[in-house]
Amino acid sequence: MKSLTKITLIFALIFTGVVSSAMAQRTIEIVGMDNMKFDVTTIEASPGEEITIKLTTKSQIPKQAMAHNVVVIDKDANVDEVANASARARDNDYISPEYKDEIIAATGLAGGGETVEITFTVPKETGDYEYICTFPGHYPAGMKGVLQVRE
Repeated sequence: MKSLTKITLIFALIFTGVVSSAMAQRTIEIVGMDNMKFDVTTIEASPGEEITIKLTTKSQIPKQAMAHNVVVIDKDANVDEVANASARARDNDYISPEYKDEIIAATGLAGGGETVEITFTVPKETGDYEYICTFPGHYPAGMKGVLQVRE
């Protein structure tokens, strides 16, 4: 009977390890640079997956003049409107409260040498969700990417 208990315990531990590693969240590391581009412009994810976006800014320019964030926007939102309103929201880290319902996730601002991150659940609806930097002038300069949600 003791050996049956040991075998059951071993299988339980193995199964628990397999399940927990399968459910572990992924971390996507992105670097924002002075050229106002992200080094990762496509992220693939599954519906309902939990991911962490970790943004590091590489810059020698003061934070007041060059900082970055990552803002994931709902696929049905008008990205230009969200970006323009957010670029004017200085007192709110360039995230427009007016469009908070269109924003799925947003990091804080990261100046040179700083790292910020956000953990969130990917939307359950498949499709392409843009992510942008809302610091003034960065989105129009091309600081954007796509979160591709696929089965």
